[in-house]
Amino acid sequence: MPSKRLSVVVTRRLPEVVETRLSELFDVTLRSDDTPMTRGELVDAVQSADVLVPTVTDQIDAGLIGQAGERLKLIANYGAGFDHIDVSTARSRGILVSYTPGVVTEDTADMVLALMLGVTRRLQEGISVMQKGDWSGYAPTALLGGRLGGKRLGILGMGRIGQAVARRAQAFGMQIHYHNRRRLRPEVEEPLEATWWESLDQMVARMDMISVNCPSTPSTYHLLNARRLKLMKPSSVIVNTSRGEVIDENALTRMLKAGELAGAGLDVYEHGIQGNPELRDMPNVVMLPHMGSATYEGRVEMGEKVIINVKTFADGHRPPDQVVPSML
Repeated sequence: MPSKRLSVVVTRRLPEVVETRLSELFDVTLRSDDTPMTRGELVDAVQSADVLVPTVTDQIDAGLIGQAGERLKLIANYGAGFDHIDVSTARSRGILVSYTPGVVTEDTADMVLALMLGVTRRLQEGISVMQKGDWSGYAPTALLGGRLGGKRLGILGMGRIGQAVARRAQAFGMQIHYHNRRRLRPEVEEPLEATWWESLDQMVARMDMISVNCPSTPSTYHLLNARRLKLMKPSSVIVNTSRGEVIDENALTRMLKAGELAGAGLDVYEHGIQGNPELRDMPNVVMLPHMGSATYEGRVEMGEKVIINVKTFADGHRPPDQVVPSML
């Protein structure tokens, strides 16, 4: 009966097809404009809803969860990460948390390769020349970049996305290396022709490129700190499509300015959404506005996962993509 439908609050605009399906299944409150909710609006949402559907732009911290009403029983995150949600506090309040793993894998891996090419082939500089009308014609030594083929790629975090990056890098003729908490099973590692490094220090010191693909956790905060960045070769490039907090951005900026690194491709930032302002003026840095998962197909699939998680919960079962303590 309609009166028994779950009350669901969605904090951001979602693809229309996703919003339509949510409206068909639940008593849903949709966002009228594509701006983040204020703190007050989030408080109202957690006090009135059975299910909250937030995104990475919403800080669902202990203070907010502490103000939740008795009705709130599920936080169904629209996104593959959940570090913006205090999962432990939610669990202590009897609130389940789900997320949408897997759907951004291929899109994010595509963007890693795009950033690698963008930096090594100096695409930003070339685009700037053309936009300014400064191109005077072909010259044999103009805007010389480097090849990906033959380069050593070190992947930090060899989960779904890391493995998808490895498969693409293989096609470019790159040598695959990785650092992970655990070594991959032989049946996964061998087709990728990947070399596992138990020591992150030793790996970063020998790579031509580093791709950051690990999640943001307390143990990965500043995993690439100033000391570890100093181990990298001056000719190396770093790409981050994971979370900004994994890299000490100020240390990275200083090294790029000093010529101690060849370049960087960044889709995420440690401090806010703009990144260090000094990075914007560097021709060897490609900066994107968190576009790694920004495909229509991916965002719709993400919404479909949210719907499955909420519908399964509504039917009295555990959401298939529930965040469990072993993941924290």
